[in-house]
Amino acid sequence: MDMLWSGWGDPARATPLPDTVIGLLRDLLGVKPCEAGPVALEEVAVPEPRLASAAHRALVEALGGEDHVRTDPETRIRHTRGKSTPDLLRIRHGDVTDLPAAVLFPADHDEVLAVLRTCAEHHLPVVPFGGGTSVVGGLAPGRQGSFVALDLRRMDGLLALDPVSRTATLQPGLRAPQVEALLAEHGFTLGHFPQSYEWATIGGFTATRSSGQASAGYGRFDEMVLSLTLATPEGTLDTGRAPRSAAGPDLRQLVMGSEGAFGVITSVTVRIRPLPQTRVYEGWRFDSFDEGAAALRRLAQDGPRPTVLRLSDETETLIGLAQPDAVGSGTPQSAGCTAVAGYEGTEEDTAYRREKAAAVLRECGGTPLGEEPGRRWAHGRYSAPYLRDSLLDAGALAETLETATFWSRIPELYTSVRDALTTTLTEAGTPPLVMCHISHVYENGASLYFTVVSAQGDGDPVAHWTRAKHAANEAILAVGGTISHHHGVGTDHRDWYVRETGPLGTDALRAVKRRLDPAGVLNPGVLLSAD
Repeated sequence: MDMLWSGWGDPARATPLPDTVIGLLRDLLGVKPCEAGPVALEEVAVPEPRLASAAHRALVEALGGEDHVRTDPETRIRHTRGKSTPDLLRIRHGDVTDLPAAVLFPADHDEVLAVLRTCAEHHLPVVPFGGGTSVVGGLAPGRQGSFVALDLRRMDGLLALDPVSRTATLQPGLRAPQVEALLAEHGFTLGHFPQSYEWATIGGFTATRSSGQASAGYGRFDEMVLSLTLATPEGTLDTGRAPRSAAGPDLRQLVMGSEGAFGVITSVTVRIRPLPQTRVYEGWRFDSFDEGAAALRRLAQDGPRPTVLRLSDETETLIGLAQPDAVGSGTPQSAGCTAVAGYEGTEEDTAYRREKAAAVLRECGGTPLGEEPGRRWAHGRYSAPYLRDSLLDAGALAETLETATFWSRIPELYTSVRDALTTTLTEAGTPPLVMCHISHVYENGASLYFTVVSAQGDGDPVAHWTRAKHAANEAILAVGGTISHHHGVGTDHRDWYVRETGPLGTDALRAVKRRLDPAGVLNPGVLLSAD
């Protein structure tokens, strides 16, 4: 099943906003109803594909037939950009300026190699496409002209499973639910559950350094990767042959986070864990965000660390976004901050960690709310993108951004980004709601995830949001945060990523790209500006 072409996920799961939320948007933010919804798919004006006949023939030969080189309008539309709010605002109005000329469907590593060599020979940019869930402009090349999308859905196999070493080798086109189903047959789990879980793929997780909602227990995706294979126009790069090695720099780290700019990931060997016997999620209340953050820091540094650990600030708690499927349910009596702690594993270990963590949370000022808030969070953990679509339908602007820093800088980063967003949007005549939660914790720091809702403003809503996003990016760098904790760089963060990396680091990355992709056809403009 394909994702909704003009929004997120399964169209059957989209639900309209409650009247209370519509009233809040109107009265508090001045949101005006949309005059019209998204254009119909059949009404989108699709230009003829600009693909040279020689390149078309070579791609058909590389992929073994016309069936795997698609140029029909619907397939091309469904591979246009990702799922950021600017992406959706454009596609909902029929803007397909980033439309691929063709969509390619390779079956294995050798076919990917053949495609990349063909694209290099014909100077044809190629954009790897997994689940299409990028929210940072990762699927629209920065070079003008014709390009092709490389859809990896046919590469969706479990290639090997080693129950003794607890490893699995996966192809890049596997979606996360498929991975969990395949591993569960053998009694294992990957344990990677980002908000994009239902649609995102193994290749995308690797290429963007994804982080799942259970990262406190299972780790980030880049911590799970033991080895991988990369196809490039210049050949194959294999990295990782042992669980740890002192044999020079770790080339896995060079590939992870490269977002298709260095090559196409064709297989990944990951660490797996036994399926948990039990899963328990519970809620806690803190008087303030600072108090709750101090409690999360205690658990992250001194333990015991829950599998899931997150904290919503006062605004997010009041609006009810801590449980996206129940947004608008907050009341003044629920003021304060809601934390969710989840525990997965054996019944004995889960009970032990839960008891010890509860003692720490109480000592830090937390009040237990029982399992009901935790169950509601778990039930709605993948619902926020659907809520974003409903907000767009109602005429609101809704978008997210995230960053990370060390614990000592969390208060300043939190305040600086909130102030940048609030000031910029208020000066533009659309005062926003800015909500935030701590989404991932580490011994030395944490990630902040912001959600912004405002009116779209008069004129171009994409330009309206872009000004606010740029202000937030500047605030992040100014206080020492990273430009992305788990969404990646894409094109949206590229200019700030280069500043974060520095001139020498950027030159080193450009040298790697020139060696692996001398023709410059791999996702040009993503991660690094196109030459």
